[in-house]
Amino acid sequence: MFKNISLRIGAVFAYSAMAIIGGSSIVGGIPVWKAAVLAGISATAQVIERLARAYADDGHLDLDEINEAFAGHRIDSAE
Repeated sequence: MFKNISLRIGAVFAYSAMAIIGGSSIVGGIPVWKAAVLAGISATAQVIERLARAYADDGHLDLDEINEAFAGHRIDSAE
């Protein structure tokens, strides 16, 4: 399960970084790599926070809680 969560966190970092490379970093005047790293860190921090909150509730993470933590960062999300 740890490997799965780690790979999913890596995916959140990657697609969040890619999204910023294509857009606001060019307009914002900061280096593209810095914008990508900041976007990736921000997205992964949000997922890790959701996982920590779910774990703190009962000391256990089940598959539904894990999927819910990642749900806000899916590309096809309606948020």
